[in-house]
Parts: sequence; C-alpha cells; structure tokens
Amino acid sequence: MHLTQKKIEKIKTCLLHSLLFVAVCLPNSLYAAHGVSLDGSLKYPAQFDHFEYVEPGAKKNGLLTLHALGSFDKMNPFTLKGTEAFGLFGYEKSLIFETLAVASLDEPFAAYGLLAKDIELAADKKSVLFTLNEKARFSDGTPVTVEDVKYSLDILKSDLAHPFYQVYYQDISEAKIEDKAQGKIRFLFSRPNRELHIIAAALPVLSKKFYTEHGFGAENRGDPMLPPIGSGPYRIKEVNPGKSITYERNPQYWAVEHPTRKGMFNYNTITVKYFKDQIVSLEALKAGEFDFMPVNIAKQWQRDLAGRPFEQGKLVKKVFPHKNNAGMQGFVFNTRKELFKDPKVRQALGLALDFEWTNKALFFNQYTRSNSYFSNSDLAATGLPSAAELELLKPLKEKYPEAIPPEVFTTPLTPPTTTPPNSLRKNLRQAKKLHTEQGWKVQDGMLTSADGKQRFEFEILLVSPSFERVMAPYAKNLSKLGVKVSYRTIDPALYVDRIKNFDFDMTVTVYGQSQSPGNEQRDNWSSAAASRKGSANLAGIQSPVVDSLVDTLIYAETRQELTTACKALDRVLWYGYYVVPNWYLAYHRLAFSSRFQQPQKLPLYYSPYDLLYTWWFSGK
Repeated sequence: MHLTQKKIEKIKTCLLHSLLFVAVCLPNSLYAAHGVSLDGSLKYPAQFDHFEYVEPGAKKNGLLTLHALGSFDKMNPFTLKGTEAFGLFGYEKSLIFETLAVASLDEPFAAYGLLAKDIELAADKKSVLFTLNEKARFSDGTPVTVEDVKYSLDILKSDLAHPFYQVYYQDISEAKIEDKAQGKIRFLFSRPNRELHIIAAALPVLSKKFYTEHGFGAENRGDPMLPPIGSGPYRIKEVNPGKSITYERNPQYWAVEHPTRKGMFNYNTITVKYFKDQIVSLEALKAGEFDFMPVNIAKQWQRDLAGRPFEQGKLVKKVFPHKNNAGMQGFVFNTRKELFKDPKVRQALGLALDFEWTNKALFFNQYTRSNSYFSNSDLAATGLPSAAELELLKPLKEKYPEAIPPEVFTTPLTPPTTTPPNSLRKNLRQAKKLHTEQGWKVQDGMLTSADGKQRFEFEILLVSPSFERVMAPYAKNLSKLGVKVSYRTIDPALYVDRIKNFDFDMTVTVYGQSQSPGNEQRDNWSSAAASRKGSANLAGIQSPVVDSLVDTLIYAETRQELTTACKALDRVLWYGYYVVPNWYLAYHRLAFSSRFQQPQKLPLYYSPYDLLYTWWFSGK
C-alpha cells in the first residue's frame, strides 16, 4: 500500500527527481566546475564518460508501453490548474524538459552539469554563474540560450506558474545575463544558503520562443493540449486527450553522448496508457498491455502477481533495494477544520490505528511503521534531543511556550503499538481519556462536544479504492470511541482539484524527502503555505516554531547544522499530531516484461522510473 495515495501533482517531487536527493555546496572560492558536491569531492572526474549504473553500449530500440492512472488535460506541467500528462515533468522523470544540472544516483549529494557545462559559485555564496553548453538544442533545432534560462526563472516565479515555484525560488532574486555570446548567466541570491546554487541548477529550462508565441498558464491563447518544445531526449508524437500520450526519441537529441545521458533513455517510442485504477491496471499488465509497473499494493504483490505470464517467464516480479529517505506517509488531518484544531484530539484519533494488525492481515508483514518525518535516514530524530537540538528548541520554548508540547523534550518519537504488553484496547482507553479531557463525551453512541451541539464525524477522501480495505478497520476502531467516519474514493481529476483547494477532512498523503531537505520544506510546513492553494501543507500547519525551524534548516551552513535542524523539526511535527503515521518500504517492488535488459550495477538513490530509463530491450 506504500505510496498508493501519492499526490498526483507533487511538484516538489518533480524538482527533487530532476536533481534527485541533492543539495550541494562548493568550496569558499570562485571557480568553474563540471559538477558539485556537499564536501567538494566528486566521484566522477571532469572528463568522465558515463555513470557506473548505466550500460553505455545499451541498444536503443523498441516500443516501451507504460501506464498511468486517471487522465490528463494539459501539456504544461508548471501551472496550477489541471493535470499534466505523464512524462512531461514529475515523479516519473521528465522526457521533454531538462535542467541545468542533473544528479548522480550513486552519490547522496552530487550533481553534474547538463545544459550548463560549468557552474561557478561566488566566494560570498550570493550568486552562481552558469555557462551553457553550446551544443544544447531544443527539439525544434533552436539553441538553448541564456534568454531561455532567464525567461524560465522569470515565468516560474510569476503568478502564471504553480505557486510552489514562487516559494521554491524566492531567495533567487533575479537572473542576469552576463555574456550572451559565451552563454553566461548569473543567478543572484537575496541571501545565501547551502543549496541555493543547486536549486538554481534544478531550474527546468523552457523555450522562450515557444511560450511567448503560444502563451503560458491561464492566459494560454491556444490549445492547452499543444505539445511543448523541450531539450529532452523525446518529443511528443501523438496525444489522445485523457487516454494516452506517445513520445518518440528525438533522432537529433543533442545530449545522446553526454556523460550524464549516455546509456539512458534507450527506447525508440514510449506510449503511456491511462487506466481507471491500480486494480484494472494490474490485469492490463498481465494481459500484455504495458511493460512495467511499480506495485504499491501489498496484496497485489503477495497474491495477484501470478498466473500464466509469470509462469511462462513473460513477466517478472522483483524487489530493488534503495537508500532513499522515506519521509512520511500518513493519514493527514486538515487542521483548518474546527474538528481537528486540538492536537490532543488528533493524538487520540491516531491511537485507533492498529498498525500491527493491518501489517499482518493486509500487508503480509511487508512494511515498517513510519517513526519520523525523515524515516529511513540519519535525519530522523532518535532518543531524546541532543545538546545541539536543545540549543534550537529551548529558545523557541521560551518565546512560544504554548507552541511546543513537553513531549518534544521528554519522549522519543514512538508511534502507537499494539504489540504486547500494549493492545488496541489499551490504546482506545487512552484515546477516550484524551477526548474526555478535551471536553468530548459519548452521548447516544456518538462522541459529542460538551455543549451537545457538535458530533464527531468526518470523511476520509481517497483516490484509490485499494485503500478502502485499510480504512474499514480504522473506521471500525474509531466507532468504538463514538467517532463516525466515512471514506470515499473519487475520480482522480476531482481528487486533485479538492486537494489543491484543501477541500477535505482527512486524506492519505506522502511527504517525500530528499537526502538533504531544503527550500521545499516551506511548501510542506510553513504558515504562508497553509493558505496558499496547491501547496503541500495539506495539514494547514501554522506554527511560529515550525516556521523558525524550517528557516534554520534552509539556511544551515553545514551538514551537521542541517541534521540538527531536521531532527528538531521532526520532533515538533511529530508531537503536533498532524498525521496518523503509516508505513514505508526500503525497496521498490517492480513487475516488468522479461524483454528488459539491465545494467549490472544498481544506483543507490532512485525512483522506479529513474531505474527504468537505464534499462533497454533485448533483440533488434
């Protein structure tokens, strides 16, 4: 069930996968580099030929067929309204748009120039100079220029783009063209932080000519389904609105021999078919309608990936371990609702989830309980706060005494458990006590406010019917507390719209995290993001303590400072009870055609689609 409720338009994830799990700092001097890393060292030298996790001689052939859920209604992935087609720019990796630099998937904090051949960070870290690769071309054959780079930053920071970008790039004050002929452009920073230059390097570069002619965002003067121009390895061949999209490999792709691209994107054609839900998709996979499927439902992985195609060897199922930061998956409370404003009430509702029973009965014991907002990483808070964490937390406690619960200082992050000597009954008794202390009482079988005017009932909004079997026992446990809960699966397009507008009581979400969190944390947790439609702050968190810790995290100058800030933030978020923690996996579960060939070495930090685009088909 891991990630089944992944937010369809999590733009943060788009950027984190264009520079996957990267935040870097150059040394304190001004110099040009082909790549950058956290400690100044790079695995790959300036003249490296290819990444170790690819096969440079991989064949480029064949038709790759993929699947997606729901539908799509636009070709611009950088706006708020609508749902873009799979493959444009997102979790599944961009086939059309490219960034100034791209990540190495076998280093935790390293990136190498793509559209930019050189990166120079100023000694005061208040600007970064990019020199463009003179070979870079859009798919229409026009060169990628500094005007395109400047236009991209300006348009993404404008009101026409998704509001996320205004926050993500807010500390980049402007882009200044320094030498048009030499392809040099400088990004100026309003204030330095350790990753601003890499955030700048993660900028998707758009064609100024294309968007000037055809419009951008809400004012688009033409067809919203008009295929865009990009510099990536593919161009759009055919669009069947809402049903399918086909990409063809650009035979004149400028970077086919580039060291960050060699051995990748090996399919001549990629067609993406849309299906109603994951259950229908699985049957389509077994019928041979597409070639590759990340499996996010434990029951499907354990029981349903069987039958003739697997017995005959046409389909394979296999787990692929990774070192990704698992972040937090959970049932998120919309604290904008009066019902969920009290953290003790939210804590009580969390006690009704019996993870151990759910993991055994529904998930075949495949999962680990989420115990942090940075699960599966060294950024997760453990034990009691360290001296360094206390240096951050104590002044905030003095300044905002009501905003930090005492558990932050006294209790390690520990999710509720029903493992003996604990039990669901014991947890529900504690939940009932919490409700009583907050003025709620059971009246005629319903949990009711002290004045008798409000009953405790709410709806859980879902986008995948596979999650209904998880919600059924959770709702049953809540009913024992007098809480009436309904859950409803709705159309993906409607779900996206309601989530963007915070029109829900509770839903399931994933807060993905990189190996080095940064500016995107504002979108997740800040008070400003709580009222900004389309933000990732689904919980509606408005806390001066959280705001302060997010700023401390963003402007940390060393890895140790970053780690300390993450741990302190982790504790405050955890004991804010904004989510009912779920579970995670430390590996990807993939089902795929046996026609695939794979490099010998796996990367360390990757998504399923990062992996897929290093594969190729056997045969001609």
